[in-house]
Amino acid sequence: MSAPPLPIRDGLNPTRLRLPNPGKWETMLAFLLERFAADATRVLQKAEAGEIVDERGTPITAVTPYRPNGFLYLYRDPPVERRVPFEIEILHRDADLLVVDKPHFLASTPRGAYVAESALVRLRRDLDLPELTPAHRLDRITAGVLVFTVRTQARRAYQALFDKRLVTKEYEALAAFDPTLRLPRTVRSRIIKERGVLQAREVPGTPNAESRIDLIEAQGDIARYRLRPRTGKTHQLRLHMSSLGIPILGDNFYPVFYDVAPDDYSDPLRLIARSIEFDDPVTGARRRFESRRTLTA
Repeated sequence: MSAPPLPIRDGLNPTRLRLPNPGKWETMLAFLLERFAADATRVLQKAEAGEIVDERGTPITAVTPYRPNGFLYLYRDPPVERRVPFEIEILHRDADLLVVDKPHFLASTPRGAYVAESALVRLRRDLDLPELTPAHRLDRITAGVLVFTVRTQARRAYQALFDKRLVTKEYEALAAFDPTLRLPRTVRSRIIKERGVLQAREVPGTPNAESRIDLIEAQGDIARYRLRPRTGKTHQLRLHMSSLGIPILGDNFYPVFYDVAPDDYSDPLRLIARSIEFDDPVTGARRRFESRRTLTA
């Protein structure tokens, strides 16, 4: 996909809209005013300022004809967000890579109610790195090592490492201690995640998810576990720990979902992406990055 005709602004990519085919609208602006009826005033302001363009970068006007299957680009006004009161720690930075230690409760990338309050947007703004792109993702409530590419030219090589499972990932979690549970063990299951459903679930069928679970130490009724996923299904580690009868502390999804207020930071998920290791596709050197965060019960 070619680069969008509008640059990243204030850490945010422009929104891309595909125009429906067939279309009942005579002009591009008529489509937008119907599509964003609640924000019609802002749409008109953006059009008058030349901030809505087609895929060639040409600003649309009130008389620009509607073109089915075309594309429009514009900047959406980000939602008003309360700052997540935790900071990102930088573990490594060079010309190609930025590796950070993400805190709990901070989204990796803009999504839903968390746009400016995401690691990607914060880092683009704070470090003046408009081309910064995640090589992979962590759940908002998972902390730990998160890798970004700094330059567009480096993006494909590093993202391919994760796509091809050439990265060794190690997580750490706190959960109940079950002295009858034989560890280490490998958990394999089939996990599906349906659109619009908050929880992923395990179903019968050929396994598509695999995790290695090991006990690090136990203190009383709480234990520290080392988790090594071989696959990357949604909520895989949380599901596999729950299936063993030892759900991760602070997990409000598994085994039973319960709601938590967005600004309630009192009971984080006790899960950290402890380390990431891979052979650098550019230099060939072995790279290892490790989180400095700690977990407490």
